[in-house]
Amino acid sequence: MTRNPVKHFVSVAAVLGLALTAAVAEESAPPAVALPAVQREFRAVWVATVSNIDWPSRRDLTTDQQKAELIAILDKCKALNLNAVVLQVRPGCDALYASQFEPWSEYLTGQMGKAPEPYYDPLEFAVAEAHKRGLELHAWFNPYRAHHPSAKSEISDKHISKTQPDIVKKYGKHLWLDPTDKRTMDHTMNVVLDVVKRYDVDGIHIDDYFYPYKEKDADGKIIEFPDDANWEKYQASGGTMSRSDWRRAAVNQFVQRFYAETKAAKPWVKVGISPFGIWKPGHPEQIKGFNQYEELYADARLWLARGWVDYWTPQLYWNIANPDQSFPVLLRWWAEQNLTGRHLWPGQFTSRVRDGSANWPASEIIYQIKWTRLQPGASGTVHFSMQAFLKNADGINDALTTSGGVYAKPAIVPACPWLDDVVPEKPDLTMLREDGAPTCTITWQPAPADTDVRFWAVQKRAGDVWTLNLVSAETTSLVELAVPAGEGAKPTDAVAVAAVDRVGNLGPFAIITLPDGRAAVPARTAAAGGEVKKEEFGQVQ
Repeated sequence: MTRNPVKHFVSVAAVLGLALTAAVAEESAPPAVALPAVQREFRAVWVATVSNIDWPSRRDLTTDQQKAELIAILDKCKALNLNAVVLQVRPGCDALYASQFEPWSEYLTGQMGKAPEPYYDPLEFAVAEAHKRGLELHAWFNPYRAHHPSAKSEISDKHISKTQPDIVKKYGKHLWLDPTDKRTMDHTMNVVLDVVKRYDVDGIHIDDYFYPYKEKDADGKIIEFPDDANWEKYQASGGTMSRSDWRRAAVNQFVQRFYAETKAAKPWVKVGISPFGIWKPGHPEQIKGFNQYEELYADARLWLARGWVDYWTPQLYWNIANPDQSFPVLLRWWAEQNLTGRHLWPGQFTSRVRDGSANWPASEIIYQIKWTRLQPGASGTVHFSMQAFLKNADGINDALTTSGGVYAKPAIVPACPWLDDVVPEKPDLTMLREDGAPTCTITWQPAPADTDVRFWAVQKRAGDVWTLNLVSAETTSLVELAVPAGEGAKPTDAVAVAAVDRVGNLGPFAIITLPDGRAAVPARTAAAGGEVKKEEFGQVQ
């Protein structure tokens, strides 16, 4: 992406249409305003739809009830100063959006294949409502799970188990796509790219379900995944890899495609993966536990080292003090594997926070966030799941946002310079006020070369306190009181606005000051039929 190197500025004299001498302008100009630094941190939450974990809460809600629940979730995220939502849109070869490839999810309507009534597209709605609140929306896919045992309705004729039964395998209580079959990869990529191309999502995301976690039969014996047919074909063709390496190679091929084909479609859409938090036991030395390399056939370290992601979210679902699976020890190890400098945003088991001594206190999550901030190369976390925040488990919402808390102030998602390192330009900023009106309106427009603004970062100062808010690209104005609202109240006396593009680049701030809490630039120009009445005007820098 490139932008023309055009400088933009706002001339108060030009806005007023008045001839002001340089001496007058210089005499009235206030000292330059010093802005506080803007914090960069990814603060996201997984919103799970499988089994109706987070949303919708039930399968029999009306369209209006579903929308209300989703809006409540987004409002809660905004109140907690989160800046991204990772919404599960494909729990098991079904869709919580209008798909040409897969049927509507029963978690939405109670019946697989049944659309919402009255009709709406939940993903389209979620993207729009998230962006209104300055939140990124990432679409979360399960790449290979075809059917979850919590789904109880009749399987739709449009489901992959009916349309391509050869690539669907019964495994324990699940249906699973065969990861070694090219038709599986093609179908899953068609699903992913359909969302990337048709929806204005900020990112796409897959979790730790590659090959399934092992299941046991009635006698307690491990069930082998039934990929015998493709394995025999591979051997017959002269293949020499071990069966484990063959499985891993297939998963590697998909992950590489997942990244490359997304970038070919929309380079700015961020690609994230949240693997199981341990690559192999013994890496690092003290770590014990599940081996995803051998059990899920997921060579997660390879994917990170090759840069097949834009952000990396290992599920570090253990506490700090656990020596066998220590959160900071594993975080440091993953940072050391990050050879291409991608974002490291670990997953936190925030739903482990509940009232009662058998679970974590809210302080565990707070300390994990602080540990992450101390780890070079890590710049945020993702919480599982929204339930903890909806319940305010152990007062975690208050602990996060209290004065001095880790989320007390908003933050902007870190930029991805490997995708685009050209920052937006300074917006055109003006202030309008009708003669005698108690309020003034600050308006802004992007520089002509900036066509990919995602959000506006708006900072306001009242007295000596600055506040930051992210608003949608469509929001281009705000109204402020020009005089104090009451005894002791401090009106806004400065506003600063900067563009944030789709990959998180933050441009320079345009700043306007409101001398003595008053601003008077005409709301309508004479050319538009309004009468110019000047009291005093704000200063733009």
